[in-house]
Amino acid sequence: MTVLEAIKQLLQETPSGLTCRELTDQILARKMYSFNTPTPNNIVNHELRKHCEGLDFPSAHPVKYFAIAQPSGKSSKAIYRLITNNSSTPTSGNKAECTEQVDTASADLLPVEKIAKLHKQHLRETQKQLIEAILNNPPAFFEELVVRLLLKLGYGYSQDSGMVVGKSHDGGIDGIINEDALGLDKIYVQAKRYASSQSIGRPELQAFAGAMMAGGVKKGVFITTSTFTKSARDFSIQQTEKNISLIDGDTLTALMIQNEVGVRSVQS
Repeated sequence: MTVLEAIKQLLQETPSGLTCRELTDQILARKMYSFNTPTPNNIVNHELRKHCEGLDFPSAHPVKYFAIAQPSGKSSKAIYRLITNNSSTPTSGNKAECTEQVDTASADLLPVEKIAKLHKQHLRETQKQLIEAILNNPPAFFEELVVRLLLKLGYGYSQDSGMVVGKSHDGGIDGIINEDALGLDKIYVQAKRYASSQSIGRPELQAFAGAMMAGGVKKGVFITTSTFTKSARDFSIQQTEKNISLIDGDTLTALMIQNEVGVRSVQS
């Protein structure tokens, strides 16, 4: 019998669930598995979390047998139960519930989970710092930044195919990217450097769409450091003759980090 089989048998006998320590103690007491290690609880914990619904880390297994039975406080241990249908694909509701419980049951986290959690926290903090840096610079800095980012993403025929136009261009377009050397296909760029409390609404999108129509351009990217209202997103989706992509502050900073625009990798 393997450790995984022992865990499944014990949880089948106890539908209400058991903690990792309780499972380890029962496996040892019933001699269900012989551990060649002084820390058998670590082995059991690894098998539990590797096959636990809602957990996603590099060594996690795609087939899930377990779920966390109830929320765990910061000082309590997670209680695991057996998934009765042995589903390998957890439902979105269970996944969200389990993720929340995992966040609070920090004592049970595997080292690789702790690293992933801290890495996500680091990325979120870096994104906040990027937004603050953008807001503390002149508007022209942001316009240059978004054009550079789009070129780094592969838009344009070369790294010199984008330009900032700002107030010199009719219609308030902030940047233009040429998709070919002759400039026959263009992408219009609008950049709004707003605080998080100020969202981009439908009127701004309508004005941008009007500028695109006046210029005979069918592709546009509207980028902001804040967010878009639902009506603005709906307006973008409803466009049939124009393709307008919306990039909010979270997406912007995530793309900056992924493409090392305004940041650089220090350690991997």
